[in-house]
Amino acid sequence: MKSSQIGRYLDELLETVINGTPPRGPRRRAVSRLADEVRSSECRSKRVVTFGGGTGLSTVLGGNSQLDDWPENPFIGLKQEFPHLDVVVCTTDDGGSTGLLLRELPMIGIGDFRKLLLSLVLHENLRKTYGRDDILTRQILRAIHGVFNHRFPKGFRDFRYVADPLLVVPPHLRGCCPNALADLLSSLGGYISPGGKGPVIAPGGHCLGNLLLTAAVFQSDGKAGARAPGVEAIEKGIGLLSQAIGVSPGCLHPATPTPGQLVLRYSNGVAVRGQRKSAVTHRLLPIDRVSVEYCAPPRVSKNVCSAIREADLILFAPGSLYTSIMPILQIPPLVQAIRENRKALKILGANFWIQEGETDISRRQREHGFHVSDLVEAYDHNIAGGSEGLFDVVLSANLEHIPGDVLRNYALEGKRPIYLDRARVESLGALPVEATIYSRERLNAASVIHHDPQKFALAVRTLLFAHQRLNLKPERALSRPLPVRTPGPPCTDAPLLSSYHRQTGSMLAEKRFSPRTLRNTMHEMIWENRDIRIGHLKCFRGARIVPASRWVRSKEWDNVLGYYDPEDGILKVHEQVSGDPERLRDNLLIALGESLLGRYLESRRWVNPEDGIHWGGRRYEIRLRPLRERGCFLDDGDLRTYLRLARMLPSPHDPDIFGITLNDREGFLPPGLLFGLLYAWYLNNAYGEIMEYEMSLLRWPPGKLIPCQLEERVRKQALIQFFRNVVFQHAGE
Repeated sequence: MKSSQIGRYLDELLETVINGTPPRGPRRRAVSRLADEVRSSECRSKRVVTFGGGTGLSTVLGGNSQLDDWPENPFIGLKQEFPHLDVVVCTTDDGGSTGLLLRELPMIGIGDFRKLLLSLVLHENLRKTYGRDDILTRQILRAIHGVFNHRFPKGFRDFRYVADPLLVVPPHLRGCCPNALADLLSSLGGYISPGGKGPVIAPGGHCLGNLLLTAAVFQSDGKAGARAPGVEAIEKGIGLLSQAIGVSPGCLHPATPTPGQLVLRYSNGVAVRGQRKSAVTHRLLPIDRVSVEYCAPPRVSKNVCSAIREADLILFAPGSLYTSIMPILQIPPLVQAIRENRKALKILGANFWIQEGETDISRRQREHGFHVSDLVEAYDHNIAGGSEGLFDVVLSANLEHIPGDVLRNYALEGKRPIYLDRARVESLGALPVEATIYSRERLNAASVIHHDPQKFALAVRTLLFAHQRLNLKPERALSRPLPVRTPGPPCTDAPLLSSYHRQTGSMLAEKRFSPRTLRNTMHEMIWENRDIRIGHLKCFRGARIVPASRWVRSKEWDNVLGYYDPEDGILKVHEQVSGDPERLRDNLLIALGESLLGRYLESRRWVNPEDGIHWGGRRYEIRLRPLRERGCFLDDGDLRTYLRLARMLPSPHDPDIFGITLNDREGFLPPGLLFGLLYAWYLNNAYGEIMEYEMSLLRWPPGKLIPCQLEERVRKQALIQFFRNVVFQHAGE
């Protein structure tokens, strides 16, 4: 059979196995018979490796353990179908409780491990460990669920609830908790509480499960937070909690123990560090490249590579494309092991919905959003060697029968389905299949569409069975629609995030802030924008909120409410924005950006025509200070390059004079203001409307522009490249 025929046949088989709805027509009997064979087939001996992170992976493994009702039906999903299961987890998460931990400790992002540990709990393991009947086993699980998911409010500092974690669950559940489990939880909580042997971690803003997991890892390492724990310590710490809560030992692995930070590069050339950026900056542009900056060459456990090479099934779980799956495949040994395994069936689980900031805009056709083929193409574009040898089958959700009002409600939230475009997926060398794998119970009860763990597991089981019968490895396309990426070597000397947070805090402590609370505001802003280099903070002496009565900045050029004053070295922000955290942050970023130029100007002026005749033009000139007096972040060559990019041309008579000739009524952004605006826009899309207008030519393909526009587009692209490589010090490709 051709690939398209096999795909349609599998669609029918999947619906029959999962939902009991055989096809109409002559294939009904044959498909029903084959479905019975699937249900009775043996799969418990098969070795399975899954990749992913966060909610998507935990849901298909054993249900979304963050939900309040998860303990009512926890023993479902892939973990029940495939006992020989290895789970490889992305480690670049930097949000929420994990982000707070990364500020204080040298470690990988650990928040996803908490979700996955709960989802992997097995009933028989709990019973075997504690010897309790079914009722008490369920109560133990509810207590574990309550402890691991409990989140302390921001600023909370009562360590009693950390030292004795069972205090966060209802009293009737504390009593059913076995002494061995209670003692372990207390010992881990005590380890990170005042008087313990480990690093003291204030509970405010944290999930208790993250704190306990962190304690287990650092206790296993024995260095009390002095260095990033190695793979042995991480797996030992995870194993300690796994055994205690009924998870099969040795099944949960970090993709790498080496701390790293995600870098997202957008189609306009802007590259920013940090996973949270994709969700909060709203750039309205497709992501072009993804990479990871590590603090050292990324290590990989030999056990993980062995599991991949011996696997019968390799599964990329549904989840965030660029922030859950792609970072794992930036690690060469893992990709190599996947490709070397030629016997395993490799499945890519497609998401239901587009994800704002990540998959809401297609690189190929921006107007139509993401399709399943765009997911496949993203691997070609970002992984060395492309998608070749990574997956054979793409499993998508059939959303055909979703009520229109449900789809409308999702659309109002900015979520649109990722539709399966079969022909293009096939042209990219993967077999597309589609099945109804969402939970109809949740759809009927709450009008929400989530993966059904059991249906997903049945779908995977069916595909594995079909692979044994039909060989689902399709013939690869002879010519691929997209070129395959050949990336340069990964960055392996990035600073630890905890070191970055500590250094920036120390530098801010030496500066003057009025009011004093502005120091904390600025430290938080710097953490959220970790592209700010340490050297940037050497360029100013402090920051101040200026009352309206003392605001003397001229409005000739702009109405921006933040600037750098080179006379006293202070970042100054108008009191009008002090009560608006977002506007305060944006204007602080502009002022900080301006400070990088230091005292580079000796003078500035409008030049009058020498002959006294005004022909409708005017000229603006600046004179540079001597190099030793500037206090500029940029060296002399970089400063002069920037001025040219800002449309300021050097005088043929004096190399320190730069100028621009304008029409009489032509608007103009002076180089200092432009630098500050570009700095803030680049980091966090601050003053986005203004700057998007300024940089709008970058949204148009060169083929649609006339020569003068092309020239301007090249200049603006060079500006972005200058900021990316010189100001924010990203390695260029």
